[in-house]
Amino acid sequence: MSRLAVENLDARHGLLRAVRDVSFAVAEGDIFALVGANGAGKTTLLRTIAGAHKPAGGRVLFDGVDITAVSAHKRVAMGVALVPEGRRLFPSMTVEENLLVAGAVRRPGPWNVKTVLEAFPLLGPRLKAPALNLSGGERQAAAIGRALMTNPRILLLDEVSLGLAPVAVDAVYRSLQTLIKSGTTILLVEQDLNRAITVASRIACMLEGRIQLEGKAGTLTREQITEAYFGLRREPSAERTA
Repeated sequence: MSRLAVENLDARHGLLRAVRDVSFAVAEGDIFALVGANGAGKTTLLRTIAGAHKPAGGRVLFDGVDITAVSAHKRVAMGVALVPEGRRLFPSMTVEENLLVAGAVRRPGPWNVKTVLEAFPLLGPRLKAPALNLSGGERQAAAIGRALMTNPRILLLDEVSLGLAPVAVDAVYRSLQTLIKSGTTILLVEQDLNRAITVASRIACMLEGRIQLEGKAGTLTREQITEAYFGLRREPSAERTA
């Protein structure tokens, strides 16, 4: 059974059909990367899975249970945690306070302030600093740490590298290796193809709301992924691989 399954999912912004008949599954322990250019529908898809955006059709299954109509906060309690684009920390609260707020609704599990700081050591010296004063990389680390405080069964990461300097992206991805090695199930939205290819076990490329290409990272060439990313091939059904 898949940890997460999306079946024929549609999502709209008014008349705009942002997500179009999307289906895929994420197995336990997978690092599943969704890549695509701006406007491909990646963020809307992730928000719909998290319960922050109402779908227009299709289903979201979590551990085999249909959660399509379940509210976002109940999905968190079930083990679905979203790190949104833009981080969205509480700016006047310290790093520690941001972590503890999420910890108030935590499930049983290994993640707490101590283990988050072990995974993201750059946050240690900034624990008492207001989130407003953090660098971009520190904010991203704090946002991921906040999500981990709920002890999720799947972590949804939206645009990890967006707006960050390369050195900050390097630091965040080094810390993510701790999560990957621990077997954390991750659904990662990323524009940076190089980063996605490096960490993912499976990759899906979105274009204009649809999945153009999906398969195991080791079976897809950079050329195939690049062609799907830029819409140079238009045969989604033919591009699926086991």
